[in-house]
Amino acid sequence: MRRILVINGPNLNMLGTRQPEIYGSETLADIEAACREKAVALQMEIEFFQSNIEGEIVTVIQRARGTFDAIVINPAAYSHTSVAILDALLACDMPVVEVHLSNIHKRDEFRHFSYVSKAASGVICGFGKQGYLLALEALASFFK
Repeated sequence: MRRILVINGPNLNMLGTRQPEIYGSETLADIEAACREKAVALQMEIEFFQSNIEGEIVTVIQRARGTFDAIVINPAAYSHTSVAILDALLACDMPVVEVHLSNIHKRDEFRHFSYVSKAASGVICGFGKQGYLLALEALASFFK
């Protein structure tokens, strides 16, 4: 059974109440529940992690090496600023799928660039919660 680490960055703990016109009305708990259901169907084991602190995210990525088979990450605002998260992902030596709830290319220009994308096997944006489920499906195909 493949082990997948799902990492969520800053402010994603506020989903459902923070800018629902952009991020939707579902909570992070709703997304986690949907991912757990999808993981069972795909015969995967997943672990969820969320932090507003860059260093905590880096540490979790470093600890994933040798423990997990892949990472799904929504780095949120750290996408556009964190070389530290990029470096950790590059060092972890496993497939990474970057997910964004909104279409970052239709938003502020500074959101069009993501450091994390350089470490990602693929990027999914603009599909809300479905993006996480697509990421798990992509990883299931990747491991076949």
